[in-house]
Formats: sequence, C-alpha cells, structure tokens
Amino acid sequence: MQNNAIIDDDNFDKHVDDEIHSCLNLDKPKSFFLFAGAGSGKTGSLVKALESIQKGIGLRLRLNSQRVAVITYTNAACDEIKSRIRFDPLFSVSTIHSFIWDLIKNYQKDIKQWLHVDLRTKIAELEDKQRKGRSGKAFIDREKSIKAKTDRLENLNNIKRFTYNPNGENTSRDSLNHSEVIDIGAHFLTNKPLMQNILIRRFPILLIDESQDANKLLVEAFFKVQKEHSTSFSLGLFGDMMQRIYADGKIDLGEDLPEDWAKPAKKMNHRCPHRIIKLINKIRFEVDGQEQRGRQDKEEGLVRLFISPSNSTDEIKKKNENDVAQKMADITEDKKWIGADSDVKILTLEHHMAANRMGFLELFEFLDKVDRFKTGLRDGTLTGLRFFTQLILPLVNAHQSGDKFGVARVVRQSSPYLSKDYLKTNNDGLKEARNHVNKLMSLWENGSNPRLVDILQNIAQTKLFAIPDSLIPIANRTIEEQEFAESAEANQSEEEIDKIDELDAWDRALNVPFTQIKVYDEYVSNRAKFGTHQGVKGLEFPRVMVIIDDSAARGFMFNYEKLFGAKEPTSTDLKKEQEGEETSFDRTRRLFYVTCSRAKNSLAIVAYTENPDKVKEFVLSKDWFKEDEVVLPFKDGRSRL
Repeated sequence: MQNNAIIDDDNFDKHVDDEIHSCLNLDKPKSFFLFAGAGSGKTGSLVKALESIQKGIGLRLRLNSQRVAVITYTNAACDEIKSRIRFDPLFSVSTIHSFIWDLIKNYQKDIKQWLHVDLRTKIAELEDKQRKGRSGKAFIDREKSIKAKTDRLENLNNIKRFTYNPNGENTSRDSLNHSEVIDIGAHFLTNKPLMQNILIRRFPILLIDESQDANKLLVEAFFKVQKEHSTSFSLGLFGDMMQRIYADGKIDLGEDLPEDWAKPAKKMNHRCPHRIIKLINKIRFEVDGQEQRGRQDKEEGLVRLFISPSNSTDEIKKKNENDVAQKMADITEDKKWIGADSDVKILTLEHHMAANRMGFLELFEFLDKVDRFKTGLRDGTLTGLRFFTQLILPLVNAHQSGDKFGVARVVRQSSPYLSKDYLKTNNDGLKEARNHVNKLMSLWENGSNPRLVDILQNIAQTKLFAIPDSLIPIANRTIEEQEFAESAEANQSEEEIDKIDELDAWDRALNVPFTQIKVYDEYVSNRAKFGTHQGVKGLEFPRVMVIIDDSAARGFMFNYEKLFGAKEPTSTDLKKEQEGEETSFDRTRRLFYVTCSRAKNSLAIVAYTENPDKVKEFVLSKDWFKEDEVVLPFKDGRSRL
C-alpha cells in the first residue's frame, strides 16, 4: 500500500536532479529532455546540474581543456546563471546567437562561401519578381534591394574578416546579421562533420534552457550531432512545450525522442499559490494530462474573472480596468493593486493592444504584417528598429541631457569617422563627426519631433553611422523618390496594405515621430507597466491583470472567444485538428497557461467578449472558476463592481 505520508515539498522533485546528474557522465554520456512546468524551478535544476559538474567531472574537463556549454534565451538569464555558479569559466553561458558565432567565427572562408550562395539566391529571387512585376514603388524598392545585395556580393572578396555583435546592430559592410549567423551555424553543424567534431571536442556537454523556443534549424542540427556522436556527446534540453511561444521553435520537440534518452519530469510549482495552480492544471490537463502540486507553505491565493462586452469603447474599457484594480485591492486587502505605489503587471493579448495604449501603434502595426519581422519586432531584436533604439535613442538622450561624454561614447563606438582606418588618412574625423551630430540634433530644435525617415535620411546624407541593409533603399532615396513613395502609400487600398512587402512596411513604420521609438523601447525592454502574454515567459509578478480582447488584438494567431466557448471552431480549425496541425485554439490555450502562471499572489482576468453569459457558462462547466469568482457586467456594459 502506498505511503500517504506528506513528503517535504522542497525535496519532492529531488530525484529529477539526481537523474540529470547521472546523465552527465563523460564515459557514458546520456542525453535528456527535462519536462519542467511553470514555476517548477527549471533554472534551479539547471544550476544544480552545473554545480554537480563542478564537484564531479569539473577537474577532468579542465585538464582536457573542455567546457560545458549552456544556451539560454536572454542576456538576463545568462547573467543570472553566471552569478549563481560564481562566474566559473568551466561553463560557457550564452545566448544562442553568441554561442553560434563563437563556434563559427574562425571559419571565415566557409562563411564567405555560404554568403556567396545565399546572396546570389536572393538576388535571383528579386530579379524574378522584377521580371514579373509592374513599374511602381515596389519595383523601385526591389531595384534598390538588388543593388544593395549586388554591391555586398561584389564586396565579399574585399572583406578580410567578418564581424558580428550578438547585442549590436551589425550594420558595417563586413558584419553579419542575426539571422545569417543562425542559418550559417545550422548549415555548418548539419553538413560539415568537421564542425560537429569541433563542437563535441570543445563542449562534450551542451545544455539548452527554454528549449521549446530555440530555433528549429539549430535544434535539429544539435539532434543530428547527438545522434552521430552519442558515445561522446550529451545534449540536455530544459523546457516545457506548453510554454512554447515563438513560431520558429520546433513544434514536435519532446515527441518521439530516442529510446536511450532520459525523460525526467518535475511536478512541483514553487511560484504560484494553490488556487492559481488549480486553475493552470485545469487549463493544461486536456492537452497532456500534466498536473502540478503546490508548496505546503504557500497561501491559497485569489483569482477573479471579470467579463465585459467587447463592443465597449476604449474609454469604457480603461475605466473598467481601473475598477477591476480597485476591486482586487478591496478583496485581497492589498493596496498595491492601486494608487501611485501600485505594482501590477498588466498583460495584453497582443502587442497591438499594448502599442495602442502606450502610443506606438503606428510604428508597430505595419511591421507586424510581415511574417519575417514578427519575432524580432516583439523581442526588440529587429535590426532596423535596433538602429534607432540602441544607437539613435541613446545619442539623443545624451545630447538632450547635456551629457557630452555620453554623446562622445556613442559616436566613438559606432561612427566610421572615428574608426582607425578613417583616422589614418583623415585628421578631421572628430570635427566631421561633431558637425554631423549637430546637424542630426537640429531635427529636434524648438521642441520638434522628427519622423524616423527624416532621421534616417539625414544620417545617410552625412554618413555619420552605417545604415542597416534593410533600410538602405529608403535611406538613399532622392527627394523626388521619397515624395513618390509617400504618394503611393496614400493611394494603397486596405487589401494592398494587408499584403504589404517588407519595404512597404518599413516605409509606413518610418513615417512615425521619434517619440514612438522611446515608448517602444521602454516596452520591449520590459520597463513598462504593460506586457504581453507572449513576452513574460520565465517571469513572475506578485499581482497580474490579464486583459483578453480578441476584438482589439487584430491577429489571427490567437482566439480567446473560441477558447472560452463564445465561438465555435471553424471548419478550418476542425480540419487542422483532424490532420494533427496546430490551431489558434492550441496557441491560445498555451498563452493562457503562461499568463496565469506568472502570478505569485493574486490574478485578475478581464475578458471582453461578444457573449458574456456564454463565457461564464463555459468556464463554470470546465471548473476553471467558481460561481463567486466570475463577475458579469450590468446591462449597460459596466462591470458589477
């Protein structure tokens, strides 16, 4: 008969860490996939694995001049792990971009060969579109893109060494961009046995945090390396497929793993109070049957669902959300839900909603129509925008605050006028740079708020900084070409706007005032009160307000009305489900799970819907909420607060 004695919750998952430790054996390496749900202490298990390596095989690794590679999702996560292992050089802890660049950077000839093929392919594709297309703005923009890529192709043989900064703009003629580094790394690892041998010789153990969102091409490349070198290489994946957010991850990761892989699983949730754990267990159970248990020292916690009509005005919605915060403050007796000292993280369904509330919607909405931009736009790594957030914004802030040293630092780091090569033949580099900075700063005189395109074209004229490849066609336009482009934009139909290409999207985004860059940067840097369901993976907050509003989200990737039973699945949804493909319902359920599991104390969900009564009926039938946890609106749309 099973022993029903209460197990100390702090040690409930101890066997998982022991199992991972047993895999980290240089003589008999074993690969593994750790399932670790929300709040389960995944990072803690990763750190314990590293500590066990320090105490066990650490000396042997050092004597062999080998290290353990740890790939994390963000720089912040890197810093946390490094600090917890006391910055031991035995471990290479980095983001995926940093890791891959470190792996490939010495193979310059191979990189050049790859770029020759890649650029020729892209030029041929653009030329094919030119032959089939009509004259007009798109034709002019493609022509400039062809020229920029052709110039780069012709300049390749003049490049002695390619450069790359994982946290920078990479706009110089000899630099690679972020996507190129990933594509090159995946290609080398997949097709070059020498690169595979280099990887496992340097790093016999590779651990990947948040593996569910790691780039699919790279994950598949690592799988191939592991398969072909299973006796000398251990691949460890830490993650939770229910928390997969980004589209470039490997959808079926964790399924059909090789039989010789270990598959440990953690059951504890150390973050959330019991009531919230019960909610996320209900949300998840129908997907994979996984359930978590809470800590015995955690409080019960509190959850409320506030339902309101989706046809309310923006003003009514904002008032309603203020009322919700007041109600949460009352029932939790926690004053930090309201007032000047409030500490509430407000999560919106999509960035459009946050962009609208914070004031950078025009910057965001057109770039978001381009599939290739979506991930970089959401996490702040889109090169064209980083040019403004990481270079122009610090320069403007330093200048406007009278920080001459700050201005000099930005210019010294990024302007070609102060490069060693330029200063060898020009004695006036510093003077030229100063004059061009003054010319740029004149755009802000008398309280002006210049457009991004004006800033870009000013810099292109003075060559104060290198322009990202994606923006060169716009930066180098003549006055007549710019006027033609803006006229063409004004005459585009809604259907044409919905199908805009990359340069069209940049045209519209760059037409916004510079102030939108400031709030966008605050948002993607997670310094704002607002966040998104997608952007808070791995984070936690004492008080969370989730705003669900399909009518304002504009996207088709997610649909809470279907998740909450207010709308029936479409024939397309049913077909995809039958064929085993992912649906908006699947994506939305995962987002809802991630969102609710961020709360450490209390959680308020504000759901705007076309059918409040049906939503209430559905969530009660699913036992997601109890009767007294659901608040319906009055007849006039106001909440019953």
